[in-house]
This record gives sequence, structure tokens and C-alpha cells, in this order.
Amino acid sequence: MASIRIAISLAVLTGQAIAVNNGLARTPQMGWNNWNSLGCDVSESLLLDTSKTLVNSGLRDVGYNYVVLDDCWSDERDEKDFLKVDMKKFPNGMNAVADEIHRQGLLFGMYSSAGEMTCARYAGSLDYETNDATSFAKWDVDYLKYDNCYHMGRFGTPKLSFDRYKVMADALNATGRPILYSLCNWGEDFSHTWGMSIANSWRMSGDIYDSFSRPDDLCPCTDAADPHCIAPGSHCSVLSIVNKVAGFADRGQPGGWNDLDMLEVGNGGMTDDEYKAHFSLWAALKSPLLMGNDLRTLSANALTILNNPAVIAINQDPEGRSVSRVRRDTDAAPDKYGIGEIQVWSGYLYGGDQVVLLLNAGGKDTRITASLAEIFLHEGPEGSAPQVQEEWEVYDLWADRMDNILGQKILDADVNQLGTLFKDANWYNSTELPYKDGLKKSDPRLMGKKIGKIAPGGSLSAKVKKHSAEMFRLRSVGEGGKRKFKRR
Repeated sequence: MASIRIAISLAVLTGQAIAVNNGLARTPQMGWNNWNSLGCDVSESLLLDTSKTLVNSGLRDVGYNYVVLDDCWSDERDEKDFLKVDMKKFPNGMNAVADEIHRQGLLFGMYSSAGEMTCARYAGSLDYETNDATSFAKWDVDYLKYDNCYHMGRFGTPKLSFDRYKVMADALNATGRPILYSLCNWGEDFSHTWGMSIANSWRMSGDIYDSFSRPDDLCPCTDAADPHCIAPGSHCSVLSIVNKVAGFADRGQPGGWNDLDMLEVGNGGMTDDEYKAHFSLWAALKSPLLMGNDLRTLSANALTILNNPAVIAINQDPEGRSVSRVRRDTDAAPDKYGIGEIQVWSGYLYGGDQVVLLLNAGGKDTRITASLAEIFLHEGPEGSAPQVQEEWEVYDLWADRMDNILGQKILDADVNQLGTLFKDANWYNSTELPYKDGLKKSDPRLMGKKIGKIAPGGSLSAKVKKHSAEMFRLRSVGEGGKRKFKRR
């Protein structure tokens, strides 16, 4: 933990941040949050048991290092207007919880709302920001998720929302403790245009739910270009969130990220292919990766999606650039909800590599083909990008997914057996070799499996099952691909 604190302090002192200047979230944050699977069923034992699972399952070692307690933890305010901890749920207090989480090599997150109440109607932090930030710092908190419920009408323009959230940003900074600041205002008032000035991430849509494509009346804002849509809602499918962020996917940058909401992997509402596509998209769009399942009942299927280092490396790429959508066809074979889309997403990576996602959000398996001219559209339109004339090696980022049999052995193993299992599997450990260093070395565990080449002027083509995605890393052959990078 000392090394984590020193690194944070150095980042603050040297002013390395490009977005909000607190030195945190240089790549999108990773961790776990209880809300999607457990809601208000929170306790000290839940957090500590989850922390142990993060360590024993190897999830901490592939990057998931924040344990975030969501709503329902408080018990009103005391006579000095400081929040009280519910001692029935947390009998040893928050400092004891933080100490144990830190002892596991993890970081501790908490929750409040920029309103008079939280979303579950506990005491909110609006107009109590200084007191509550002081408490969070006193409790050794490393992360604050800050929600949007019961805001007393203080929204409706970007300036109103910015000012309301900035009060807590200033209060956190005034404590002197580095605390990652995660806005959860559901994309209201165009948070993607101002969130990076005060926060490390900002929600850009209504709440996700465990569906790949089902439309829901509670998630009516489907057009990111419509400034009059003021009901971001909830019950937003994976596809609806992806389609909304497409218009401003490029707003994330080191220190501040578009937050597509917590992951639903492992909660049971989607197929394995849908969960793989969900995880792939969140990773490539540089969303924070906060698992939302109950890790105490983690399945091997979920583990082997969540622990794929080749996909996580895309999310943690040091360039910090999201993929952009270069094609969207809406006339594909429809699924049972009448939705049929084919999408191609592409983005550049550290060292001149390129990531490509072929998404089939339709109802039938199909072959998707993307030309190099499409893939490098944003480097030069109409095939004018120099990369179009290069030869590229193609690496499948899911080909080396951990076998479910090994995943189950890890989940069933005694603690003293885990070291041998992970060593025999040669599984990537980002606490020993950070992703940035692994990418510099072209560590094969981060590259995926080489499956072929694309000739100059050629195309990438793959059979993609319905409601799934294929994800590839392209690597230029020879000296090509090392294009200049312009940071905004």
C-alpha cells in the first residue's frame, strides 16, 4: 500500500494529470461495486469476504483493485451534522473495514449523492459536502461514487450541474487525501462536456440492467444528438448505452473517463456470448470496469470473461484512447425485440497497434468484413491513411480465454494451492508487471493469439455469432504503424 500512496502523491506533485488534476485514474479504474447484484444488502462481512475473493480468484492481480460500497451504509447525521455509520451493518466502523481492505492490497470506495437524500433515501451530501468529505478522508476512503438523486431541482443546465458537483470535488481536494471522484449523474446536462474538469469519471447514461438489447420505456434517451432528452432513466441495455456513447466516445482521456456503468457479467440475464461482447465493448470504450456481480457466488464462466488480460490490456492501454464507431448498419436480421444491427469499432493503441471490434447485435449469425480503409477511417478518409497500405498481423483477443475447468479449480482451491495453479497457467499478474510495461515488452499474454494477416489494401473478416462480438488486435508488419500521436 505504501507504494500506491507514494505513486499517487508523486502524480499530484508533478502535475501529470491531463483531465482533473488529482493524479488518479491515469487509465480507467477497475474494481467491484455491490449495487447491481445486492442493492442495499450491505455489511462489513460482505466487503471483507469480497476482498478475499478478489485476491484468491486472481482478479486483484489482473487489475481489479477498488472495493466500492454503494448506498445504504449510513444512519442519519449526528448533532454536528456528520454522517453516522450504521453500526449494525458495520460493527467495527469504517476505519476497520478500510484497514482490512488495504491490508489485502486493495483500495476502498464509498458512496453518497449530490442530493438531500441518496437514491435509497438515506442522508445525502448536498449542502454537507465539507463535513462528508472530511469523514471520507478520516475513514481512509480512496474512491467516492457520487450519485444524482433528490437534487432539489439543481439541474437543467450544464452550469447548474457542474456547480453542484464541483462543491464536493473541492471538498475532497481540500482534505489532502487522494480520492478518486466518480460522478453518477446519468449523463444529465451533458456531463461528457464538463465532467473531466472536476472528476475522474462521469456516467453518460441511465442505469444499466442485465439485458443485451431489450428496449425499455424506463430508458427513453436513445439519441445522443437530442439535447431535449432529459430522462436518462434506468433499465438501459448494453446496446442502448453503446449507441448513446458513440457520439462522444472520444471525450475520455487519462485522468477522466466516460463511465458506461457497472458490468453485468455474471448476474444471469445474458448469454456467455453477450457477456463477452459487453465486456469487450466496455474495455475498448475505455469505461471504468467495475464488476457488479456477487463475487461470493462467482461462476467459472464469469471469472474467465472478467480475467482476460488481453482484453483488459485494451482498457488499460497507456494511450488512453477509446475506440470509435466507423460503421453502423441497422438493417441486419432482427432479434426477438426487432433489433438488428451490425457495428464496426476501431481505435489505436500504444506502439501503433489497432483494436477492432466486429459487433453483431442482430438475430442471426453473420460474417462481418471491414476493410483497412474503414478500420483506419479516422487516420484519413476514403482510404487515404498510410496504414491502409501496410500489412497487418491479426491477433484474436479471446482465443486464449482461460479454460472454465481451470477457472473452477481456482474457485474451489484452498488458498495454499492457488500459487501453483496461477504459476502453472502462467496467468498475467499486473501487480508484478503493470500493463504499460507488459505492452512495451509485447508480452504474448496481452497480445492474444495470432490467427492471420491482412494484406495491404485488404480486409478483416470474421464469422460473428448473433448477439456477440469478435475482438482483434492488429499489429503492423515491419516498420509501419508507428504513427504520430496528437494528444488533445
